[in-house]
Order: sequence, then C-alpha cells, then structure tokens
Amino acid sequence: MEKEDRKVVEIKKLNIKETTICNSTAQMLKKAERDGVETAFHRAASMKPCPIGAQSACCKNCSMGPCRLNARDPYGKVGVCGATIDTIMARNFARMVATGAAAHTDHGMSMLDVFREVVNGNIKDYTIKDPIKLEEVAREIGIEVEGREVTDIARDLYKELERTYIQVEGEIPFVKRVPEKTLETWRKHGVVPRGAMREIMELLHRTHIGVDQHYENITKQCTRTAIADGWGGSMVATEISDILFGTPMPVRGEVDMGCLKEDQVNVIIHGHEPNLFESMLDSVNDPTLVQAAKDTGAAGINLVGMCCSGSEMLSRHGIPHAGNFMSTEAVLITGAVDAMGVDVQCIKQGLAKVAECYGTKLFTTNPRCHIEGAEHIEFHEHVPRECTDEIVEMAIVRFKNRKLPVEIPNITTMGVHGFSHESINYHLGGTFRASYTPLNDNIINGRIRGVAGVVGCTSPRVKHDWVHVELVKELIRNDVLVLQTGCSQISLAKAGFYTPEAAYMAGPGLREVCETVGMPPVLGMGACVDNSRILIAASEMVRAGGLGDSIADLPAAGAAPEWMSEKAISIGHYFVASGIYTVFGVSFPIIEGTKFHKLLFDGLEEQGFGKWGFSPDPHEIAHMMIAHIDKKRKALGIDKTRERVLMDMQDRRELEAA
Repeated sequence: MEKEDRKVVEIKKLNIKETTICNSTAQMLKKAERDGVETAFHRAASMKPCPIGAQSACCKNCSMGPCRLNARDPYGKVGVCGATIDTIMARNFARMVATGAAAHTDHGMSMLDVFREVVNGNIKDYTIKDPIKLEEVAREIGIEVEGREVTDIARDLYKELERTYIQVEGEIPFVKRVPEKTLETWRKHGVVPRGAMREIMELLHRTHIGVDQHYENITKQCTRTAIADGWGGSMVATEISDILFGTPMPVRGEVDMGCLKEDQVNVIIHGHEPNLFESMLDSVNDPTLVQAAKDTGAAGINLVGMCCSGSEMLSRHGIPHAGNFMSTEAVLITGAVDAMGVDVQCIKQGLAKVAECYGTKLFTTNPRCHIEGAEHIEFHEHVPRECTDEIVEMAIVRFKNRKLPVEIPNITTMGVHGFSHESINYHLGGTFRASYTPLNDNIINGRIRGVAGVVGCTSPRVKHDWVHVELVKELIRNDVLVLQTGCSQISLAKAGFYTPEAAYMAGPGLREVCETVGMPPVLGMGACVDNSRILIAASEMVRAGGLGDSIADLPAAGAAPEWMSEKAISIGHYFVASGIYTVFGVSFPIIEGTKFHKLLFDGLEEQGFGKWGFSPDPHEIAHMMIAHIDKKRKALGIDKTRERVLMDMQDRRELEAA
C-alpha cells in the first residue's frame, strides 16, 4: 500500500486456515492484513447475513412494507397485502431466476449481435473459426447445409437463433436437442419457452404486488424462464462463442497466482465476455506493444485470466489462469498486476479500492458495468483493439512506474482443460466412431457409478475452495465421473485434479476407465456461462441408449456447493427443470417445511422434473448425490454389482482394437 497516499488502517485478522485452502489466496490475505487492505473475506467476517432475508421471509415489493414474516412460525402471519410465506418466497425465488436468466440472456444476445456483424462483414477482427460446428448446429435445428456457402448458412443460423430471444409464440430452436420424453414433460406442464425476453418479462410481472399469488403457478413460470436460460440464452452464447473463436479441445494450462511474472507486464482480464479476451490476446502479441514493454525493461507481456472468461480462454487456448471469484482481490495484493480489464458479471466493486492501494490500473470496458473509482475504456467489437491496445499501453506505463514491492506466490498447477461436448465425444470414440456409448456402457457395467455436474461460484461464507474439493474428492472416490464449469473448475484445478494421473484418487472402476482412455476423473468444460455443455452431454447420454428415455432417468446429479449469485439460482433451476437432482450448499433461500419448500424439494420430481436439495456439508452433499444416482441405477435395473477386473496392457490393446 502506498502509505503516503492512504493511511494504513487496522484490519480485523482472519483465521486464515478456516478462510481458504488456496495457499496463494492465504498468502495474499496475510499480506493484505499487514498492508491494512480490506477484502471481501474481511467484510464477510464482520457482517452477518440477515437471517430473515436469507430465508426469503421478507417482502419489499411495495411501499406498504417491507413485510417481515417469522421463519420460526412461517404461517403465523401474512404480509400487509395478505401474501403468505409461500407467495413471498416464490416471488423472491422468481426474481432471482429472472435476474440470473437475464444476465445469461443478455450475454447470449451480445454474442449473437457480434455473430451477425461478423457474418455481414461489418466486424473484421473476428471470423468464423469453426465452420464444422456452424454446420452441425445449423443441421441440428433444421437448417439445410449441404452444398451451401458458410456465410449463407451463418445468416440462416442467426435468424433462427434470434428467435431464442425475441419470439413471442412457439418454441425456442434448441428444444430440438431435448430428449423426446423430457420435452413431453415440458409440453405437458406448459413450460416450453417461447422467447427469453417474453419469459423474463412475464415472470417479473407476476411477482409485482397483486398479480400472481399462488406459489405453484409462480414456480411454473420460474421453470419456463430457467429453461429459456439453459436451453436458450446460455446455449446460444456457448455455441456462437465456439463457432467464432473455436471449439475447445483438451489443452494443457497453468493455474494459480504463480503464473504472474515479476519481470513482465502482467495484464489480467476478468469477467464473462470472450470478445474482450480474444482481442486482448492479439494486443499482447502485437510486436509494437511487445517492444514497447521491453523498452521499459520488461521481459515481455504476460496475459492471464481470472474468473469465467479466464476459464473460457484456459479451455480454448491454454491461457494461464490466476484464480476464481474469491481470489480476484487477492491477486491484486501481489502488486504484480499492472492492469486488470473487466467486463460483466461477478465483478466486485471492492476491486477498485484494492487496485488503488497497489497502484494497479483497473479498467471497466462494458457499457453495462461501470465502477466508481475505475477508469472506463469502452470496448467496441467493430474496433476492439482501440480498447485492448490502450489497456496494454497503460499497463506498460504502470510497469515502468512500479513503486511497491512485488510478492507473487510461487505456486502453479498444470492440468488438462477444454472438455467440450465435442471433445468428450471424440475422446471416447475417436474420429470415426465418436459416441457416448463407451461412457454409457461403463455406467451400465458399473465401472462408472454415474455422472455429476459440480459447478458454480466460490463464497466467503464457507472455507474458500474446500467445499468444492471435498465434494469432488468424495464423488470420484465412489466412481462418479465429474463434469465441472466456472469457479468450481479452478478450485479443483489448483488442487491437482485435472491431470490423467489424478485418477489415482478415483475409485477402482472410474480409475480403470480414466487410465484406459487417458483422461482425468474430473473434466473441465469451461466458464459458468458454458453450463449448457453439461445439458448437451446429458442429452447425448440419453440418445446413446441404455440409460432411460429422458434426462430424469439418468444416474446423474448436480451441485453448486459454494453458490452466491442469482445466476446460480437460474442455472440450478434449469438443471432441475431438465430432470437433474441439484444440490446447493452454503444456504438456500427457502424456509424448510413450507409448501413452497416441499414443491421444490419433492413435488417437481413427482411431476417428472428433477428436484432441489440442500446441505452445507460437502460430504453430505456427495452422499445425497450418490444415493440419488444409486436410486436411478436401481430404476434402470443396472444396480447389480459387477466384478471389476484391473486391466493389463494386453487387455487395453484388445479394447482399443475392438
């Protein structure tokens, strides 16, 4: 901290061992306390969550309130307008779903806007890098591709996918990917989305005072809106990102704060939009800018990712990644970050103060996100380098004028990332026989017990990273293959779960499969905005056969053990709507024992959907998920234990030749 500019203040000391298991973050938190710098961890420790708000027993949707109901006696009174606890909780839950879905939908529509401008020739810096995926996506939703030019296919794809957002009647295009039995359930209950904008608008309207006042009816629209997110806005964003920037394939990448270099200009990009990061990749490799950095004494320019756009670039290009959401302030405390550029989602306002303390240049770049105290350099896809070059130039100036000692944790972990649906398909079967059949066969024969999606944020309300690591450790030990996205992926990558050698931590069946295929027991699929990859994988498992006719039949479960955002609630609900048992940790915004709680935790499953679960304990979450997987195995008639024989090299050669 620059003492001449800001007085060092006393910060209440954290119990670091109970705060995080990330050694880099722990080292930086100790430094922050020495420097008198406050982080989100310190603020969380000094601020207790409101117990009434945490259980959604508070309604502030009109000026007659706020009305606070008693969680210990939820049916003891009602709001001023007469709203019951179930109505109040359903409205609050609905507003979280609507906001989360809006975040993903806005991101997806931004990606589609860029796609349109690229196809029409108005944006020159980006091109269609994966025409094969373009054709595959177009073919899946009924667009003719044979004998046609790429640009013609792309224009038709844009027009079709635009319906995902603006259509007012009908069904969104990607329902064509949904297994027929799952789609039948959606149609039976009237929850197939029309267009994301209409569903979000209607859901918010229903939560206004005096409109929808039945928790079951509100939940129905919640479900429709969440599906519009997972199978609409989010899925479009991921597919368009792959088409424009390349579909991820397995790639080695370095994770943790040790990827910062003291002798280089360090630039971090943090947020969720791949466009900014892709253009920054061009800027940091520009010979003129590289030479400018060297002229100041730097060895070069070091580009590093953070949070979800970082996960996307790690998966797509192997760009080093410094840490997840709860480490975004800690990485600035190193003093090594010369510039951090942010766009949207999961950007702490507290970054501005920490950046000021260490002289780091913090830049907002998106018109949707300005931060008081941060400089704004707007990013425009038509002229992207105007923004990214300026950020690099300012970073070079900061490197030249570094005043404070640099302290970089000497910790990095190498792993394999980039397991998109396409790469898993290839990894399992190769070019000519790409299929999920080998996965299904190994689930049927019992080597793999089932599949789990572990996703979501990190939270200061629990020990940072520990919940993710303990949960996944227990799952793979019990032969459950884990798919991961977002901050959860980085938690496990730092802990060393992303190498094929990590199979030694798995149970004997999963370990045998991983060793045969040469893959880790935990597959990183990208950013939290890429959760639709898991939906696609689940649909492919159904299509491959042998594991039921709908996603709800699969021996599969999901978890967000450190969730913290409204996006996470929307993600969780679209997995539940798709048929997946989904368990959240930390807390859950519902009062147990109420009618609304019973609907989410049991009633939806009875209707043919999935259901919610909750536990703050990672080991309990794991065994809740395993019990559900075993229940689904029994229903499929594949619960009989099979003899597992460890394979020698001759056995593997025969398997590969088959």
